[in-house]
Amino acid sequence: MRILFLHRNFPGQFLHLLPFFAKDPGNQVVFITERKDRSLPGITKAVYELKPRDQSHTHRYIRGYEDSILHGQAAAKVGLDLKAKGFVPDVIYGHTWGQTLFMKDIFPDTPLVGYFEWFYRAHGSDVDFDPANQVNTDKEARVRIKNSNILVDLYTCDKGICPTQWQLEQFPPEFRHKIEVMHDGINTDYFKPDHGSKLVLPQIGLDLSSAREIVTYVSRGLEPYRGFPQFMAAVAMILEQRPECHIVVVGDDKVYYGSQLPAGKTYKQLELEKHSLDLNRIHFTGYIPYDYYLKIIQASSAHVYLTYPFVLSWSLMEAMSTGCLVLASDTAPVRELIKDGYNGILVDFFSPSQIADKVNDALDHQNDMRELRRNARQTIIDGYNLKDLLPRQVRLLRGMAGGKN
Repeated sequence: MRILFLHRNFPGQFLHLLPFFAKDPGNQVVFITERKDRSLPGITKAVYELKPRDQSHTHRYIRGYEDSILHGQAAAKVGLDLKAKGFVPDVIYGHTWGQTLFMKDIFPDTPLVGYFEWFYRAHGSDVDFDPANQVNTDKEARVRIKNSNILVDLYTCDKGICPTQWQLEQFPPEFRHKIEVMHDGINTDYFKPDHGSKLVLPQIGLDLSSAREIVTYVSRGLEPYRGFPQFMAAVAMILEQRPECHIVVVGDDKVYYGSQLPAGKTYKQLELEKHSLDLNRIHFTGYIPYDYYLKIIQASSAHVYLTYPFVLSWSLMEAMSTGCLVLASDTAPVRELIKDGYNGILVDFFSPSQIADKVNDALDHQNDMRELRRNARQTIIDGYNLKDLLPRQVRLLRGMAGGKN
């Protein structure tokens, strides 16, 4: 079978699918991407490069759409080159971030599967979640236009995949029949508990082997969308109330979702200025390899996950699979996984004092939390296990390709 994958950030959500198909010498797996620095055995990368573009004269509503079009155009040029060399895929699977926009024009007879992660809404999800962010007509119009490239893909694709039910419900009802809910899958054999593990990572100068209490927080970026300001306000209280507690924060000191702060300041800088903290007991790791990250959450006494009503993070499911005691925001995407008092503890996103109180209570009653930890892992094993979901993904792609192996 010939398979064409597309994603700006190789390998993206296709980390597990790629090696599965690549291990069969009868398959030809090609990946169109902008990312140059990673590779996987058996995968042919076809890399495109975008030239810097001045968008100062582009209407601000359509700057994101223009960016998607530029990625789509660059991917299309690579696709045309592949076609000229004789590569015509049996199925195409791409993240709907621009790259897939023109694939049907190049390969009109090839089924196109889109990975649909998010559909923007001005009301009822992330945009108007924070009461401090007022939604006016201008913002409503901007949000509507942000969906332009996604709507093209919804119309063009033959099939869509969405990772969670709540994320699917953000899409227009008239397109939902094309989309199937199917998570990428969590490797529960890798993300598993290691009871009594000590947190020692000399590579990054972290030794918490003697720490009795470790509170963990993981996010791609340290930003409001993932509740970083509220978490830091809670941390200030926790450190004051618990002299033996350490905090470990994993994530880049940058914004991936939402707005940047003015003058180049980061939210980490802002929060450190705002709160009086014992910096000997709060540890920022930055971006780290997966094996370091695993050791951190395996040693966690309490794991805090906060999010706007937005795309659900893999890190929540990975923490649950590892048997973490998860304290998570009582927001729509989280409630799809966590039932308060059964497999985790739900907290008010906007209440640092409640977050701190719930963490304190959890740390005071560690023995009583063992069942929640077990239930958290079982939730992922039962509903989000890679062992079950990878075969489903493979069957779907093979079916779209006409049953080819």
